[in-house]
Amino acid sequence: MTKMRLLHTMLRVGNMDRSIDFYTGVLGMALLRKKDYPEGKFTLAFLGYGPESENTVLELTHNWDQTSYEAGNAFGHIAIEVEDVYAAVEKIKRKGGLVTREAGPMKHGTTVLAFVKDPDGYNIELLSPKNINE
Repeated sequence: MTKMRLLHTMLRVGNMDRSIDFYTGVLGMALLRKKDYPEGKFTLAFLGYGPESENTVLELTHNWDQTSYEAGNAFGHIAIEVEDVYAAVEKIKRKGGLVTREAGPMKHGTTVLAFVKDPDGYNIELLSPKNINE
């Protein structure tokens, strides 16, 4: 089989600046690149925790004539591993982020997790590091 690699996940956002502020200022991602496409009336921004050549990143798409989207019921969440979920939640709260599930063990398990929402209402799960076989 040909070697494959997961490159990015794309989310449509209603306000690019607000979303970039959230993902960089609240969740600590870096803005890797951003480009306007005037002919198509949209902007793409790629954010992540390291270079695209080595990491899966998040692509934000803003269609200039759209200010909001309905997420639907098929999309679940984006998961981000953090060293300390409890400390991450407190930091996110201090920066104005919306915590929708406080840090604590998952129901019927021991993995520590929490949930936050981005400015467009997308769920983001924060997870403690764990053994991949758990």
